Amino acid sequence: FALVNYILAKANCQAIFLTLVYNKIMINKFAERIKEQLILKGKNQAELSRAIKVSGATVSEWINGKKQPTADNIILVADYFDVSADYLLGRTE
Repeated sequence: FALVNYILAKANCQAIFLTLVYNKIMINKFAERIKEQLILKGKNQAELSRAIKVSGATVSEWINGKKQPTADNIILVADYFDVSADYLLGRTE
């Protein structure tokens, strides 16, 4: 049983690592796409935060990759910029 537990623990660690890496990539892509859309649409962080009713600090944390947006906030940002959530997450171009 020790070997089985070791293998399961190792597999679990690998799955957690891959999840963390994926989340970091997603956060970075989301941040990159928000910055891009702000420039393209001639908007600023304050306008975005007011429009989607989140704090300016929250938008700043998304842009700096310090915080991950909720699914609801991803949709609000996508609607604000008239792009898809998949685009904001880097799943489409």
